Amino acid sequence: MDQGTRGYADRETIPDQEQKRVALGYLNEAWAEARHDGIDDDCMAQACLFAAFAELVATYGEDAAAEYAETLAARVRNGEYSLDVARQ
Repeated sequence: MDQGTRGYADRETIPDQEQKRVALGYLNEAWAEARHDGIDDDCMAQACLFAAFAELVATYGEDAAAEYAETLAARVRNGEYSLDVARQ
């Protein structure tokens, strides 16, 4: 891990919010590299969603992953994934 986590002995000691911040940095770098290589943004989004849900199913099981997925529509409508919305 080189995205701001070098000060931690292992990932178990990295606070959850910091792990999420670093993980998002890794994804943003991969996304930029894929875009540079000509991969369409929609293809990247679909692949990321597939990989994310496959990991959720593997980690928590199908029922828990499905329950999580059921909350996404409301969260999208609430603007939780809109980057251009100013948060106050």
